[in-house]
Amino acid sequence: RVQRPRPAEPALESVSPGAVPDDQDMPNDVRTLAADIDATCRIRGTFTLRSGIVTDEYFDKYRFEGDPHLLRRIAEAMVPLLPADTQVLGGLELGGVPIATMISSLTGLPAVFVRKEAKTYGTCKLAEGGDFSGRTVTLIEDIVTTGGAARNAAVALRELGATVHTVVCAIDRSEPAQNVLGDIGLTTISVMTKADLDEVGA
Repeated sequence: RVQRPRPAEPALESVSPGAVPDDQDMPNDVRTLAADIDATCRIRGTFTLRSGIVTDEYFDKYRFEGDPHLLRRIAEAMVPLLPADTQVLGGLELGGVPIATMISSLTGLPAVFVRKEAKTYGTCKLAEGGDFSGRTVTLIEDIVTTGGAARNAAVALRELGATVHTVVCAIDRSEPAQNVLGDIGLTTISVMTKADLDEVGA
């Protein structure tokens, strides 16, 4: 997976500027950002994962999302990855919301905040913010592992009249067989991958 010019019709794949051929080095800007995120978020101790597995280290993504300087740097790295036809940013609950807000501030693009499910009171909306029906929404996520949340959001937003073809994320942790987004015509574009973080954290 290598960075390349964005096609007019997005290919069904995952793309990362940090993912380069084995005989090339990671770009310096991505390496520096990955190192800073890894140093901030990789913590050691005893942790029980959702799967029940006990591990001696944990990647706490909210540490970079709660750091205003790292948050801005990751958002700045995501801005050039946005498809040219993006009209609205769709920040996914929870981690995609602060990133989408920062990207919105940097670009002037409006943002909506997409819940995991529509609330059952008040406006009963799935996506909070302005109008997006008939517009192209680029989903913003912090970390993609299987892509399940992004998949559900894309399906729901399409049913509400939006065009959704791309997810831009900070970190792609997915394995090729795990990411389900290509199944529904979604391209995943990331600033960095799990391999990038492992490389700088080694």
